Amino acid sequence: MLGTFYYFLVTLINQFCSSILFNMEQAQKFSAIVHKENDWYASWCPYIDIASQGKTVEEAIANLKEAVELYLEDEDVSVPQTTSFLTTFEVSHAKTSHPVSA
Repeated sequence: MLGTFYYFLVTLINQFCSSILFNMEQAQKFSAIVHKENDWYASWCPYIDIASQGKTVEEAIANLKEAVELYLEDEDVSVPQTTSFLTTFEVSHAKTSHPVSA
């Protein structure tokens, strides 16, 4: 009787621990670049090189999020641990008055 109780208790603890490990989600933030291509919006996550699209910006981002989640489900995937950021810069150039030949 006592052996059955211990077996039940150990089984219950194992199931509990397994469910905790299974349900642990690691939240990560990614950057997305979105641009319009004809009637569609293309979205791209340069950090892991995943892309998607949608009819609206919101749909393109939602589709990209789903694609990244599916990509990260693979056990063999390693996400780089580097920090990246997006910035802008300005370039000025003079127009040439003669054609440039190659």
